[in-house]
Amino acid sequence: MPLDVVTFGEAMALMLAEPGVPLRRAHTFRRQVAGAESNVAIGLARLGHRVGWFGRVGADAFGDAVLGALRAEGVDVSRAVVDPEAPTGLLARDCSAARPTEVAYYRRGSAGSRLRPSDVDTGYLGTARWLHVTGITPVLSDGAAAATEAAVRAAHAAGVRVCLDPNIRRRLADPARAAALLRPLLGYADLVVAAEDEADLLGDLGPGLVVIKRGSHGARAGDIEVPAIRVPEVDTVGAGDAFAAGLLSALLRAAPLDVALREASAVAALCVAAPGDTDGLPTAAERDAYLAGGARVTR
Repeated sequence: MPLDVVTFGEAMALMLAEPGVPLRRAHTFRRQVAGAESNVAIGLARLGHRVGWFGRVGADAFGDAVLGALRAEGVDVSRAVVDPEAPTGLLARDCSAARPTEVAYYRRGSAGSRLRPSDVDTGYLGTARWLHVTGITPVLSDGAAAATEAAVRAAHAAGVRVCLDPNIRRRLADPARAAALLRPLLGYADLVVAAEDEADLLGDLGPGLVVIKRGSHGARAGDIEVPAIRVPEVDTVGAGDAFAAGLLSALLRAAPLDVALREASAVAALCVAAPGDTDGLPTAAERDAYLAGGARVTR
């Protein structure tokens, strides 16, 4: 069946410390899956959409766990590559609403960083309505950057709409380098979902729809603004990915833009109210029940 969204990137094993305990003092961890693109894939699948994810994982237990977790969520991983020569990336982190999250990455030389243009199945991309990409993938390696450009060009040529989340991570690359890699992609993007500082860094965000995430101040697109939905925050990691999933879900259903922003904000709020990148991601019924209380939209 045709897919609603295809996305790709590095999915890693996540070792999440018990809530509230600093990483350096934690003794108990829960294994999950982490990765901006896989978070979006899981979020969309829970909201009832047909989603595909591809990337590279190692021929190891963590790689099996990543693919198994995505399959269990209903995400198609038929185009994922198992790389026998490199390990699956790993990260460990804590979660606390009272202090900044501490993260330890073990991803140098990972299978995910070895993504290459030949891993991009252009026919597979052509079956989708949207391609979702982030700025994380192109900074992982030259091969991953080339794969990202190949995927975006192929989607554009096939009439598949492109969603770009800059997702600039200073621990991965200097912001100037990340911006230089992203700017050529902006002209192909039908939707850009950016934080305010990312928008300032990139300048011209291209001809498509631009949605600006404003943190505690909500989100806006053009003259439409939606206030942030206040919830007791447990773990803010993954909020931006949840927002993107909620937004794409609404746009796939041809929802008006104000409704799309409300739904995206609700999905993000539910995500940060639970520990882990994906535990709080809602189903469509859960999203709708949460919104029944009403987050007002201002123009």
